[in-house]
Amino acid sequence: MSPPMTSRLPSPLPIDPVFQLVLEVPALTPRPDLPRRLTALFQELAMDEPPRPVEEIEDQIWALWSSHEDRIAEETMAAAVDALGSGSLKKARPLLDHLVAMYPDWPEAWNKRATLASIEKRDADSLLDIAQTLRLEPRHFGAVAGFGNLCLRHGHLNEARAAFQIALGINPHMEDLRDMLENLSPHHLMLH
Repeated sequence: MSPPMTSRLPSPLPIDPVFQLVLEVPALTPRPDLPRRLTALFQELAMDEPPRPVEEIEDQIWALWSSHEDRIAEETMAAAVDALGSGSLKKARPLLDHLVAMYPDWPEAWNKRATLASIEKRDADSLLDIAQTLRLEPRHFGAVAGFGNLCLRHGHLNEARAAFQIALGINPHMEDLRDMLENLSPHHLMLH
């Protein structure tokens, strides 16, 4: 007699610990060794009408996040970003694994690896890397938004809404997130 067939449901995505961290983001302090210029850029980004284009401010923030004092680290990051951009995920993965191993205090290495894991639908791995990104750089609006997108993928609408609101608290100019948040409003969801 053969053993009874049972269907195993996948374990639910362990979002709770990361969600708690996301909720704490507004009160957390970034690592002191991050570039000091980031503080002024985030103050400027928080303005309703910054004195210069928002895209310019965001580009500077991303450039500082992606920069590293070690030239080899920067070159490896650039190669990983190029691989991600061209869809060469198998090439990007060992580069990003190397970066987080060699430079564990570099938030953007963790964030890029979280992005790769999300693209590959390795969502539990992505969550772990998002959490590490936010421990190192709690202002990382991209990581907070990425968490929200993972929540959406798994049907955790309340958590997604909260994450998008927190990300917009850091960068109020992300119109795509604002639109997503509107589409997730309970009123809008009830109408469909």
